[in-house]
Amino acid sequence: MSAGPRCVEVNWPAPARVRATFTTRRGGVSSSPWASLNLASHVGDDPLAVACNRAGLVASLGLQHEPCWLEQIHSDLLLNLDDPACARRGDAAITSVPGRVATVMVADCLPVLLCDRHGRQVAAVHAGWRGLACELIDKTVQAFRAPPADLIAWLGPAIGLTAYAVGDSLRARLVALDARNASAFQRIDQQWHMDLAALAALQLAAASVTAVSASGVCVHNDAQNYFSYRRDGETGRMAALVWLENSSLSDLG
Repeated sequence: MSAGPRCVEVNWPAPARVRATFTTRRGGVSSSPWASLNLASHVGDDPLAVACNRAGLVASLGLQHEPCWLEQIHSDLLLNLDDPACARRGDAAITSVPGRVATVMVADCLPVLLCDRHGRQVAAVHAGWRGLACELIDKTVQAFRAPPADLIAWLGPAIGLTAYAVGDSLRARLVALDARNASAFQRIDQQWHMDLAALAALQLAAASVTAVSASGVCVHNDAQNYFSYRRDGETGRMAALVWLENSSLSDLG
């Protein structure tokens, strides 16, 4: 019997009313190749297993509402979840509504969580190379009501530098976007390798966000705990979630 969803602590200096977590692949009911805590409904898994996994996660986190699951399309679309009728098709979400859970799913791509120092807004970004190339992080930073210097970011588990070989054209594209991005690439065995977390940190710094924490975990190198699309092909998805707890106005600073 499953012991329930197992999650990674999001270690960042966020205000107390900001809650966040990152799921591992452990503690669900899905069968191989999605074993076991697959949260994605678009990867071929049994829909009943996905629904059970999602329900278990909601219960374990004590959420009052279902997370806002996105239909991710590797785009620059940022969704404002303050509007309950907004579309769910995009790759980043921001909200100031307590209990509304901004969520992105990943299986190599970098999840980026953001909040402001007063706990008034939170956001989640799906930052694969396409999201980085279209500067979705900067777009999300600019959508906060607080100035960028008052934001806090967390970079979650993702494919690491040594496991992420890329072509010359992708490196050229990202370096053309900003010459400083060259520092996020290394030549290994006659091929370029890309560091998603380093690229995200560079984009955050360029956007004047300096309070950045990172998990440092490579999902590709830990098959026991994490899904990796590049490693396995057919596989499940993990989720990064961030939300605001209900709080009195006096708690907001």
